[in-house]
Amino acid sequence: MTFWDHLEVLRWSIFRTLGAILILFIAAFAVMPSLFDAVVLAPTTGEFFVYKWLGGIFTGDFKIDIVNINVTAPFFTHMRTAFLLALVVGFPYLLVEVWLFVKPALYKNEKRGMGFAMLAVALLFYIGCAVGYLLVFPLTFRFLAGYHIGTGILTQISLNSYISTFVSIIFIMGLVFELPVLAWVLGKFGLVNKSLLRKYRRYAIVILLILAAVITPTGDPFTLMVVFLPIYLLYEVSILVVPAAAVSE
Repeated sequence: MTFWDHLEVLRWSIFRTLGAILILFIAAFAVMPSLFDAVVLAPTTGEFFVYKWLGGIFTGDFKIDIVNINVTAPFFTHMRTAFLLALVVGFPYLLVEVWLFVKPALYKNEKRGMGFAMLAVALLFYIGCAVGYLLVFPLTFRFLAGYHIGTGILTQISLNSYISTFVSIIFIMGLVFELPVLAWVLGKFGLVNKSLLRKYRRYAIVILLILAAVITPTGDPFTLMVVFLPIYLLYEVSILVVPAAAVSE
């Protein structure tokens, strides 16, 4: 294929992807009002099931009022959350389109195992989003929302602030959980190996701690460890999944 033929293939791939996201977005926009209170705003009250599971850690009543101070915020929040849901649901299809576009450029030995890798990417993304929603965001939100600098301050959080934190943490965790697949792909192309990852493990721990602190900007060691431990375990899994052919020990 010529350069322009590849651009034509890319153009149609982008059109199909945008069409799929648009369809999913319309569907998500329609169902979001019924999901917003039950899912998106669930961590704002003590009735959230995660808080009940961690009852020994979180005590007392908990309820944070989400206030709106912008006339356009509800509409754009509806759109943002619907778009988030569309991306999460449509993520496997996005991977398929990427794979169909990249596949002709790979050698036969490079294609081997890529189907499994794509499946792992989708699965790890969903696991990461689930960890973000079930652990990282609730713990971060409850700590920050319950932090008081003075007794006379009433805690009320704006809708924009809440949604921005909610969306960013979930997506960041979904992307962070792709670390083992990234290591596998880099190992398959000979860019990393087991000995390299083991050699720089101590440096990686420091970097991962900094990353965990950025994701959860709290002074709470418990919340920091809740974020750090899954990321560190992913690093150890990355060492295990690096292809044996890339090992130079």
